Formats: sequence, C-alpha cells, structure tokens
Amino acid sequence: MEEAPPAEAVAVRRALELLQLNDPVLRVQAARDIRRLTKNSHRCRRHLRQAVSPLVSMLRVDSPDFHEPALLALLNLAVQDEKNKINIVEAGALEPIISFLKSQNPNLREYATASLLTLSASPTNKPIISACGAIPLLVNTLRDGSPQAKVDAVKALSNLSTHPDNLSIILETNATPFIVSLLKTCRKSSKIAEKCSGLIESLVGYEEGRTALTSEEGGVLAVVEVLENGTPQSREHAVGALLTMCQSDRCKYREPILREGVIPGLLELTVQGTPKSQPKARTLLQLLRESPYSRPEVEPDTLQNIVCDIISQIDGDDQSGKAKKMLAEMVQVSMEQSLRHLQQRALVCTPSDIPMTSCASEVSSK
Repeated sequence: MEEAPPAEAVAVRRALELLQLNDPVLRVQAARDIRRLTKNSHRCRRHLRQAVSPLVSMLRVDSPDFHEPALLALLNLAVQDEKNKINIVEAGALEPIISFLKSQNPNLREYATASLLTLSASPTNKPIISACGAIPLLVNTLRDGSPQAKVDAVKALSNLSTHPDNLSIILETNATPFIVSLLKTCRKSSKIAEKCSGLIESLVGYEEGRTALTSEEGGVLAVVEVLENGTPQSREHAVGALLTMCQSDRCKYREPILREGVIPGLLELTVQGTPKSQPKARTLLQLLRESPYSRPEVEPDTLQNIVCDIISQIDGDDQSGKAKKMLAEMVQVSMEQSLRHLQQRALVCTPSDIPMTSCASEVSSK
C-alpha cells in the first residue's frame, strides 16, 4: 500500500482512534474528518478501510446526529473503490441505508439515494441491493424525491438494471411513467437522458414496458427527441428502443412512432450515427414502410425508396417537406463523406501499391 505523507498519516490514525471512543461528539468529528480526507484521495480511501465497520455501526445507532456524518463518510469511502463498496455492503450498511429512504428528513433521503447509486456500481452488490428491497423505494424517490434525488435514483436503477433479475422487479414497480417524466423535463443531450433512454430500451424488451411507454402521454415523443438531440450513446438507446417496439408488433407500434415525426432523426442516424445506431436506423426505416413486403428486384429497397414510401403516408405538408429536405441533406452528406474517403485513399496510394494503374484511374473507376 502506498505510504501516506506524515501529516496525512497522522490525520488518518487520529480519525480511526476517535471512531473507537464512546464519546458521541468525537465519533461524529471522526466521521466528518474521514469524509474530508476521502473526498479526493484514493490513497486515503485505502488507508481508511478500517473505518467501514465502525461507521456502519453509527448508522444503526438510534441517534439522528450520527446518521448524516457516517453516511457521507461511507459515501466518500465508496467512490471509485470497488473493495470499499463491497466491504460496506458486507458490513451490513444496506439495512439502515434503505430505511433512510423512508425518512422524514429530506437530506437523509437524498444522501441514502446517493449512497445506493455509488454502491450499485459494483457488480457484486447489484443482486444484494435488489434483494434487500431497494428498487421499489428508489422508484418512490424517482416519483417524489428532490430533483437531485430523482437523478441519483434513476442512475441507481440504471446500474441495477444491468443485472438480469432486476429488470422484472423494475417493471413490477411501474417505474416507466416516472422515468418518462424525468426524460421529458431534462436536456436531451444530458447524461441523465442517457440513463433514462437506456432504461427505456431495456424495459421495452417486455410487453409491459412497451405498453407503459405508449400509454404515457408524450412517452414515445420523448424517445424520438432523444433520437434527434441526444448524445451518441443516448441516440443508440433511443433507436434501439423504437426498433424493439416495431419488431415486436409492427402493426401496433408503427403508427405511434411515425406520428411523433421520427423520420428526420432516423435519416440523420443512417449517415451520421454510430456504427451500432446506423444499421438499427436503416432497419427501423424499412419496418416503418406501409408495406412489409419487399419490392420487386427491379425496384430494390434503397434508402430513398423506403423513405419515399413512408413520406407518402405521412399527413401534413410540413412534416413531409421536412423529411424530403432531410433526405436530400443526408444524400449530400453521404456523397461528401464518400468523396473524402476516396480522396484519403488516393493520398495514401503509391505506385508499389497499384503496379498497373494510377491512383487517379482507381478513383475515377469507382
């Protein structure tokens, strides 16, 4: 273990000693010192691992003065330290932390939510946290909590959702309306939109999740807005969610998706999306066609034909015109990207690479 500077080593030793005393005031001071020492120091988090058990004991004491200082100290100990995350759960911290989610103290509820967010980042802790009954209470926080608590709750649910058994629990708690509510009000390019759209993509893999999303006013529209304006990862989640819905029951979900003006965003993704979102966007465009059957061979399924089919079914000149304009812009962008690719290939060509032809003749033949 890396040796601490003398002053830091003294502070760490003093904090550990104070935690062992019976004086409540000194124990609270020790917790505050540990919170300060571990705020930005990985080294202090390692050197203060012995503090986990006495801090968890403070959570169990029937004294509100102990709870916040001890919880905040544990929160800082767990940040970016997998071993401390596991040790905190093994020391029995989950029972008091989860009970704090029902506290009348809004600050304590907020700190408890933040603690579960941090602890749920550990793969080892995910099934344990859900088994302790945290998910329904996190959904309650997502519904009724402070703005910061709602953000931390959806991030914690996102962490927990990566464990297969937890998705069904999230579905049973009817979390979708509250996830959609948060998604509708946040910036679509934000990290929170990324977490919300990722959760929605996972939940619409189930019929209950698809029904919940389409039943929620503005639910599909919120996903479409993320597809248009989100981060690359958010847009992948959004197009993945809509594609899952359409593939599950094209007749049921085609119209609700089309009504929200998804075509321009899909067209953009087919050209400028990530390697994962581009094929999903193209597949979804094919599914959104009026006819599910392939065209004759003489009229292949080009992107232009697919889009023209869809545009012909869209009501409203404004939306149709926007889609046509976007198609023209995407074709132009695609041509420009292809030209740049050819130019780059031409620049790296050498006579030894192509013995019988020049770079210029290769480009012109493409």
